[in-house]
Amino acid sequence: MRPRFATRALLLHLATVTLVVVLCTGVYLLLAVQQLRAEAESTALGIARTLAEDPQVRAEVARISASDQAPDAEALRDGDLQRISAGVTARTGALFVVITDDHGIRLAHPTPSRIGEEVSTPYQEVLAGEEVVDWQTGTLGDSARAKVPVRDDAGTPVGEVSVGFERAGVFDDLPPLLTVVAATAVGALALAVLAFLLLRRRWERLTLGVQPEELVALVQNQAAVLNGVDDGVLAVDTHGVVRVSNDAADRLLDLDSPIGRRLDDLGLPRAVLDAVTGARIGSSAVVDDRMLYLDSRPVVREGQPLGHVLILRDRTDLVALTERLETVRTMTAALRVQRHEFANRMHVVAGLIDADRTSDARSFLGELVERGSVAFPVAGLSLLTDPFLHSFLGAKGVEAGERGVTLRIAEETQLIGTVIAAEDVAAVLGNLVDNAVTAAVAGERTPRWVEVAVLGDDDALVVTVSDSGAGLGDADPLTPRTAGDDASDRIHGHGLGIPLSREIARRSGGDLWVIDPGGPDHGAVFAARLGGAVDPASAQPKDQP
Repeated sequence: MRPRFATRALLLHLATVTLVVVLCTGVYLLLAVQQLRAEAESTALGIARTLAEDPQVRAEVARISASDQAPDAEALRDGDLQRISAGVTARTGALFVVITDDHGIRLAHPTPSRIGEEVSTPYQEVLAGEEVVDWQTGTLGDSARAKVPVRDDAGTPVGEVSVGFERAGVFDDLPPLLTVVAATAVGALALAVLAFLLLRRRWERLTLGVQPEELVALVQNQAAVLNGVDDGVLAVDTHGVVRVSNDAADRLLDLDSPIGRRLDDLGLPRAVLDAVTGARIGSSAVVDDRMLYLDSRPVVREGQPLGHVLILRDRTDLVALTERLETVRTMTAALRVQRHEFANRMHVVAGLIDADRTSDARSFLGELVERGSVAFPVAGLSLLTDPFLHSFLGAKGVEAGERGVTLRIAEETQLIGTVIAAEDVAAVLGNLVDNAVTAAVAGERTPRWVEVAVLGDDDALVVTVSDSGAGLGDADPLTPRTAGDDASDRIHGHGLGIPLSREIARRSGGDLWVIDPGGPDHGAVFAARLGGAVDPASAQPKDQP
């Protein structure tokens, strides 16, 4: 039985080494082909860039593109552009060097008869100012080509330079490389046979008679348990050293090879450290832009503690979906109020018409056009010309009014343009307003109010939200609390809403911060800036129809 086992093991290892050599050879050849392709593309791009920056080329292309007449093909065949492109083609060995105007008309081409015709490959992206590097098939065949815009003195694209290298020329060095790789692979297989013959007896002693299939199954089972789930698994021993960390844990906590390192050296947030050590059970933490739920359990064997296992569950999508559903619910409520109010007013108009009071009906309709289809209980709402913010804050005003809080728009509100990032704005502004309403209801000041100021800064939206609540005191609202905190700490969103809103703002290049924690006349004042949330170009002058 021993010889047969050794023979089977040898054949298995030889087959494995053969497969590895074949795969490595294939990967090496693939990388070599990719490198040759990349070199050809890089060379074409460098030549095209150099030619596009040539002052004479730029001036001539700009002159032809600025002319209202079609390019003179006969003159171009003996012109400077054809001479320059032919010289570059001869010096670099390129398949072609083509120069076009801003309509894709060839101004220089290896085939003079094609000058004056439109190029056969797309050029719109290049004329938009982008550089294009790709393998394309044109009139001269398949080639690695680079297209670079030619710009005038003002920087406006007025044409393109296209440089290509023939596929056959790119892979001229591939056959000798294949020969060397094949010889190396054969030598590697010969060395493998010799090595396995020498190590066969020692290998059998080290395995203790365990079959290779059993070893593979053991490794596969462990990998399947750790990496076959979406939850992160992080295990530490009693000394705080990481012993197990699956791929999900590395991704969620942004760890790089944590196994064997101390937990304190990984730079983890305090909430994660507390959860791993068992100081908190069932806590949450914001790590980068992910909302994680942390569940820690001690590991004990025969009464001896071995450490802790931390399970990490990503709940970012769930929380984000909840914020979006809350936005939809608010907008639905606003639409329902608008529909009901509009129906009531249409009934009034119908009654006036039935009573032959046409003038009164016309006057009433004029007031509707002036005031809008519904009057939201929000003072200063007319300062908001953006329809989304008008409806959104109007709906929030209705909700606040139901809780005995007055929502108002600050007099310094001024927004030029329209909101284009509605989801992010609704998530951040809605969270701040909801927290402010909750704080106003919990506060002792009367009347209860919440004030919102909206400002535009180019394409950024800046909002401030203040309330009549008791303020923040010594609490830090930007730090997420865990499940063990008092419910009273969540008045100003000390749970998950504020940190998530801050992450949303930071993803757009903005931020969320506390302007004032509160004083004798008002509660807390929050501010948020969301970049790219406004389209200022959509603003129209008030006197423009």
